[in-house]
Amino acid sequence: MNSKALLLAAVAVATLTTAVYALTNRVALAKSANEICITSNGIPDHAVGQFPNRGNPHSIKSQNIKVCVTSNPQKGNRAQEVETVGIAENGIIIRPGTADYYDASSPRGHSRDRSSGWNLDGMGPGNTLGLDANNAHVDNRGIYHYHGVPEALAKTSDDTLIGWAADGFEIHYVGGSAKPSYMLKNGTRPTAPGGAYDGSYNEDFEYVRGYGNLDQCNGAMLDGEYVYFATDAYPFYPRCLYGTDFTRIR
Repeated sequence: MNSKALLLAAVAVATLTTAVYALTNRVALAKSANEICITSNGIPDHAVGQFPNRGNPHSIKSQNIKVCVTSNPQKGNRAQEVETVGIAENGIIIRPGTADYYDASSPRGHSRDRSSGWNLDGMGPGNTLGLDANNAHVDNRGIYHYHGVPEALAKTSDDTLIGWAADGFEIHYVGGSAKPSYMLKNGTRPTAPGGAYDGSYNEDFEYVRGYGNLDQCNGAMLDGEYVYFATDAYPFYPRCLYGTDFTRIR
């Protein structure tokens, strides 16, 4: 092999090595008396689906993520809606909400125009937003994030703890024993897109106190402590937080 070929081979190996390294999970957890901090490169410790794909045009990219939350959370009386809920133990952002709304004028049928009032749910039927096998996809910045419970994380976790919410309360997954108090509405949507309430949009659901064993923010007591739960049914993660002090996560 001549020198030029050797050089090209070396560059190819270096490029491949860099790409593989960039897609290797790197996460660190630091706890102190006042806060819990997770830093990561935004790459999970499990297989990632194919991105871009039919429902998601973005490519996963390594990130510089650092999320610090209080280690002494206090529960208030007012639920505050959030889009980015928290971060998982493996350093992946938990963001069940979406910025997509029904939009008949868009080729995709949805856009960031909120005027319809029908907010697309990432876990809705048809996998419109191209989630992978771990209920995650990638945003326009290349950030891989969870919309639902990642099967790989649930299987590898040593206990039920899978992450922390932005207000410092823990997020646990206990399977079917945690039942959300949200249910599909009866009837049909009164405005476009019309059709029966089937879970495609957040507005297809309503909170019914006592329907399940979790509160409005998917929370309940566990071993004497208030925590949030990741669930197999809507809302999948809390869509609101009760903590009095919470971190804004991008």
